[in-house]
Amino acid sequence: MLKRSWPVLLIFISMISVQGSASIAKHLFPVLGPEAMTAWRLFFSAIMLIFIFKPWRKSMTKQALKYIFLYGISIGCMNLAFYNAIARVPLGVAVAIELTGPIMVAMCSSRKLLDFIWLSIAIVGLFMLLPFYQVSDNLDPIGILFALLAGSGWACYILFGRKASTLYGASSVAVGSVIATCFLFPISILQSGSTMFSLELLPLVFVVSLLASAIPYGLDMIALPRLPAQTFSTLMSLSPVFAALSGLVVLHEQLTTNQWLAIIFIIISSIGTVLTMSRSVKIKLVEPNPENK
Repeated sequence: MLKRSWPVLLIFISMISVQGSASIAKHLFPVLGPEAMTAWRLFFSAIMLIFIFKPWRKSMTKQALKYIFLYGISIGCMNLAFYNAIARVPLGVAVAIELTGPIMVAMCSSRKLLDFIWLSIAIVGLFMLLPFYQVSDNLDPIGILFALLAGSGWACYILFGRKASTLYGASSVAVGSVIATCFLFPISILQSGSTMFSLELLPLVFVVSLLASAIPYGLDMIALPRLPAQTFSTLMSLSPVFAALSGLVVLHEQLTTNQWLAIIFIIISSIGTVLTMSRSVKIKLVEPNPENK
């Protein structure tokens, strides 16, 4: 029993690490801002990933470079939009809305009636979180928009990352992270100025990067080969719950009953989508868990 359950425990720890990092990052927003936080986080993550994958050992074709560039831009936009979202709305809400990105990717390759039922459930949950619905009167519309943009970035991340990994392998994530960092640093300097280079804050930013990338990716590398693809994807659908709990414990973010219900709708949609997908799909450890922001 223990032998079968410990990989699941590692995935749970991975998700806790990821969502905990987001809570710590949010604490730093009043000083650094989402832009600088995103740039530094990606900078430290890129360094770690370069040492892990050693991309200089592989030659790169022009076609691979094109998709890796798009992949890197997707990483940057996804992370920037996500941090701007959680700066304005509770962490659990932002993660739930962002989850609609991969749900849409899954739906675009489906033609079964049951899959569209799952999509309808996700739309109901999303509708409950939008500003024109009465339970969302305490949610910032701009924050919700950023969460939707983060979901779109996640969808692009999946599509371009899949193509890049096919052409260049696991090293794509390291090169993509470098591209994302180069893309975001000028924006962050314009936004934050000299505050961005405060030596007192950088150790905390490094801790965020460690929790968001190195630790969960290492745990995923151990657990993924021992888990069916469907099990892993189902577990990942629970990310909004861990995000909401992290927001509650670390940030004291209180969600209303209806907001919890909306999150549950989106989670049900995600799990349902996973459970009705083809069982022939295999997990290939090509890039960090998409939630490893």
